[in-house]
Amino acid sequence: MRPGDGAGDSPEPAGPLPGGLGRRFWLLFTSSTVSNLGDGIGRIALPLLAVTLTRDPVLVAALSSLTFLPWVLFAIVSGALVDRLDRRKVMVVAEFVRAVVVGLLAVAVLTGQAAIWMLYAAAFALGTVETLYDNAVHSLLSSVVRRDQLEKANGRVETAAVVTDSFLGAPVGSALFVAAAALPFLANSVGFLLAGALLLLLPGRYSAAPVTDRPAGLGREIGEGVRWLWNYKPLRNITLIGTLSAGMNQAAMAVLVLFVVDVLHLPAAAFGWFALASGVGGVAGGLIAPLLVRRWPRAAVMAVAMTVSGAGFTFLGIFPSVATLVIASVAVAGSLLVWNVLIMSIRQALIPAHLFGRVLGVIRTLLWGLIPAGALAGGLMAGAFGLRAVFVISGGVMLMLMVPLCRVLWRHRTLINTLREPETIDT
Repeated sequence: MRPGDGAGDSPEPAGPLPGGLGRRFWLLFTSSTVSNLGDGIGRIALPLLAVTLTRDPVLVAALSSLTFLPWVLFAIVSGALVDRLDRRKVMVVAEFVRAVVVGLLAVAVLTGQAAIWMLYAAAFALGTVETLYDNAVHSLLSSVVRRDQLEKANGRVETAAVVTDSFLGAPVGSALFVAAAALPFLANSVGFLLAGALLLLLPGRYSAAPVTDRPAGLGREIGEGVRWLWNYKPLRNITLIGTLSAGMNQAAMAVLVLFVVDVLHLPAAAFGWFALASGVGGVAGGLIAPLLVRRWPRAAVMAVAMTVSGAGFTFLGIFPSVATLVIASVAVAGSLLVWNVLIMSIRQALIPAHLFGRVLGVIRTLLWGLIPAGALAGGLMAGAFGLRAVFVISGGVMLMLMVPLCRVLWRHRTLINTLREPETIDT
């Protein structure tokens, strides 16, 4: 039993019967998939609407910053709130708030009153609510499946997210926008309402711990989550290594479109095809992750996943061509999804239930805080050493991170590899 588990967990969300993930998981999965499709539609519809209101590139680019900024500002606070409240109810409220926000934006478009400041407000509001929703859905997932099913469940969720974002969201959003500018926002609002309604069908209570078990004050609760992550060396060290690797990944991805145009001498439109290849790799990675850990130790699979990502970027920088970019796109995206599925499953198995939201909030803050720094580093490296060097350096650093990662995974291999057992263990 993990420390803190059980004290505030309701008896209703018991694990599913052997042989399947259970009705509760599939309700959560369906709701999450509908919500992710809405996110994908919104990601393309917001900038499309923006360019009808202004041609200023700075004003248009500010939209993505306002969507990203809440993760740095509110991820830890959102995690603390998720630990205080029923996770299902948090998700329901988040979905209904998102439905109202995009619904109001649809009304503004229909009446011809849309303005760029409205898009900024909507982007920031949606990003803020997403910090609550994302934290809650990952916190709740471990309550509806057994621990030995976490990879399978996370693999399904991650794969669906890639499909809705990479394959469905953008074309559906674009087609709806071409038909009528308000349509993607109306569809988005209906989708979020549907996702919230599905969650209302999910039985059980999903509060992490009773109020009497919590320290007084939000600041103290946040400090408890920070201290737990810092003192729990296996997860702390893997998190730091993974965050640095994510920064290097972003350094390469930030200049990838320039690599396509200036190094491969292809039209900018060709970039979309390589994004599609990444989507294919991501789907494959999400599906095969649970199969890999059935056949090989989890620690070994994680080490190989980071090696493939680093080698893919390095190979691309040394031997640039259309073929190597396709191979690297599939390999890097696939290995990244494998890593994401396994590391999330490890977090869900090891972090005490009453602390999960706060600890995940700290991890998210570290990741999202370093991603823009990685993108900036990619641009600086490209200016100083050339575009090809960015991929060689980024891949090389990721490969060097294999040394400390392997040491951590080897030192804690027994703990990491025994997570496949159905029952929880004392951490």
